[in-house]
Amino acid sequence: MTKWIELREKIRKIYGKHNRLILAVVKFILALFLFLLINHYVGYMEKLHHVYIAVALALICAMLPVNMTVLLAAVFTVVHLYALSMEVAVTALLIFLLMFFLYFRFSPKNGYEVVLMPITFVCRIPYAVPVANGLIGEPSSMISVIFGTILYYFLNGIHNNASLLKGVQGGESADNKFVVSLNQVLANKEMYLVILAFCLAVIVVYNIRRRAVEYAWSIAIGAGILTEFIVLCVGYLVLGISGRILWLVFGSILSTGIGFLIEFLCFNLDYSRTEKVQFEDDEYYYYVKAVPKVNLSSKEKQIKKISGKKNVKRSGERITKKQLAKELDIQEDMLD
Repeated sequence: MTKWIELREKIRKIYGKHNRLILAVVKFILALFLFLLINHYVGYMEKLHHVYIAVALALICAMLPVNMTVLLAAVFTVVHLYALSMEVAVTALLIFLLMFFLYFRFSPKNGYEVVLMPITFVCRIPYAVPVANGLIGEPSSMISVIFGTILYYFLNGIHNNASLLKGVQGGESADNKFVVSLNQVLANKEMYLVILAFCLAVIVVYNIRRRAVEYAWSIAIGAGILTEFIVLCVGYLVLGISGRILWLVFGSILSTGIGFLIEFLCFNLDYSRTEKVQFEDDEYYYYVKAVPKVNLSSKEKQIKKISGKKNVKRSGERITKKQLAKELDIQEDMLD
């Protein structure tokens, strides 16, 4: 365990020294994955459907705030959808404008969650993001989780119905395309089920991890994952959606591991050294429960090896006090 704690402290020190560079690299990787994901699901404009375009946009996002990644991803998506259908692009633009209004109004500091949600859906571990938000965020972060979930299901729905949208002909084609594209959000019962599970998980994790009980974060992680699992399992059975349970089990296990990793990096406490303190002032008595963090005071110890040969008086030579102090690496007045 000591080695893991030492590794954690080293990671913290490295991040403290190079946090700007690390954040830039993280933003680049996330943006690159997001743009490649958009190219995969709705890459209908051939001029933009290239890896080097995604890399160039990701490099730009690495130097900008994370919210710019969200904005560029929305613009990138709308431009791609315009190549598929103007009606679909307009529908996407309206949805994005509505979500951006809610996002920047209530949760403007949670841009990473918006970017992470579509990526984690593809990796089959979206359950980790709501748990992480509940651990280190606020309840308002649910807005970013909802936004990211809607973005994924909208892109996936357009991808699955691309042939239908292309094949709509006749005088009512525009209305039909609007209806089909809007239904990817408004009529997607699975999306609403997932949003419900994620919002409940954020609330459960946030409220439990703030309790003054031992192992609150561990209990919160387990309760959050269990909440998502139960709600989604019951919802899939009610809606008659098959083929999700296996991936749900797999994703829940991985998400639990991610949750405990976050706890280890951010909130590792030593409950065996818990102390209860009581004191008072003129108006109140105070009962305080103090739980120390697990930290190692790693001081670098320098061992100086003094060779006897160097300090032995050579024939015909005398070692002065100044030379001896220099050899021993101490102040000269200490030899008085």
